[in-house]
Amino acid sequence: MASTVEAGSARAADETFIGHPRGLFYLAFTEAWERFSYYGMTGLLALYMVNQLLLPGHVEHIGGFPALRAALERFFGPLSTQALASLIFGLYSGFVYFTPLLGGLIADRWIGQRTAVVIGALSMSAGHLAMTFDQSFLAALLLLVIGSGFLKGNISAQVGALYPREDEARRTRGFVIFSTGINIGAVSGPMVCGLLAQIYGWHYGFGIAAFFMLVGLATYLYGYRYLPARVEQHGHAGRELSAADWRTVWALIAVMTITVFQSITLNQIFNVMPIWIQDHVAADIGGFRMPIPWYESLYSVASVLSVPLLFWLWRRQSLRGGEPDELAKIGTGAWIAMGSNLLLVAASVRSGGGPIHPIWAILYIAGSGLSFLYYWPTLLSLVSRAAPAPANATLMGLAFMSLFVANMLIGWIGSHYERMQPADFWALHAAIAAASGLLVLVFGRRLSRALR
Repeated sequence: MASTVEAGSARAADETFIGHPRGLFYLAFTEAWERFSYYGMTGLLALYMVNQLLLPGHVEHIGGFPALRAALERFFGPLSTQALASLIFGLYSGFVYFTPLLGGLIADRWIGQRTAVVIGALSMSAGHLAMTFDQSFLAALLLLVIGSGFLKGNISAQVGALYPREDEARRTRGFVIFSTGINIGAVSGPMVCGLLAQIYGWHYGFGIAAFFMLVGLATYLYGYRYLPARVEQHGHAGRELSAADWRTVWALIAVMTITVFQSITLNQIFNVMPIWIQDHVAADIGGFRMPIPWYESLYSVASVLSVPLLFWLWRRQSLRGGEPDELAKIGTGAWIAMGSNLLLVAASVRSGGGPIHPIWAILYIAGSGLSFLYYWPTLLSLVSRAAPAPANATLMGLAFMSLFVANMLIGWIGSHYERMQPADFWALHAAIAAASGLLVLVFGRRLSRALR
């Protein structure tokens, strides 16, 4: 078994393309198709629930829904359609990022990362297919949550395992390339699914997401031989964490906690923002009625277009001996997120309750996309570099756990949207992002020293 793992690792390390392991590109394309299906479905989800699924004539058909609604209203009181949709979105998107912790544990201890990713892709394909029927809506969300648990943390851990532990700069750039694959899928998913839903109906949008999830699985299987079978390095499996390892683990958990605030600010783009655009932003751009999910595509377009700029900037800073470390980059992303939300505050005040020009939403989304690129790939790279080898995939799953907390909170915060003025709602999110930036200013240097 050890020789098989070593051979797979050697192949993954030796096969290169444009200076990076060849396996990186199979992982990036797999994630691109998976993100196509995920963001395509997510781009429709809030609008679908508010405009059709949770309305009379449809809500009665959802299997198990009365029990779910009764449980939510027991905790939160009577809920409007929008508030109920926000809480369901928060629960779904939160548990999508909770289960990678369990998937990482299962992969680390028993089945390995490659098998886990295959199981995850099959479950997610079934979930997207089940989304095409009202009756199986909750079952579909459950399948997607389970599939994400097996796939997300394990595929990210495999990216880090392609690089030597000491090669921090190339690993960070590898994660940016990987995140570019994420963003390519996140651009095309809402555009294709949103257009099909607008022309032919909601279920066509969900159906195409199922198809492309299967394409992602085929891509992964084609590149199987270039991927490490297990993330842990030979000689580390089974060893206990030392006191120094535990100090590193707690430092990483502190960084993940700081990023929760930024994640809340950015992920509201997928929950309340489509409803806000539907209610407050002028529908037509030059006579063209743009599908609302296309705005979410712009979030990823901004991230993709920012990659060359950031590579150039970080390279120049590195040559001058001043490239910011991971904590400084995360802090920069927080301040960009704060500024982006302040744009919506200004637009809401300026409109005086009238229609808002789409350019304000576009600028907000572009800034948020740049913020994402500064903080999320950096966090993944930091975890991959600094995490003790026996807990690598588990800690990568814990990084996604921070998104579980953030998404649960965006569902709860979003349920108050109808009770607040839009300017106040987005000002709250600007303050949440600022909290992340302030925490980096206060604790960043100490955490950076602990993680070197």
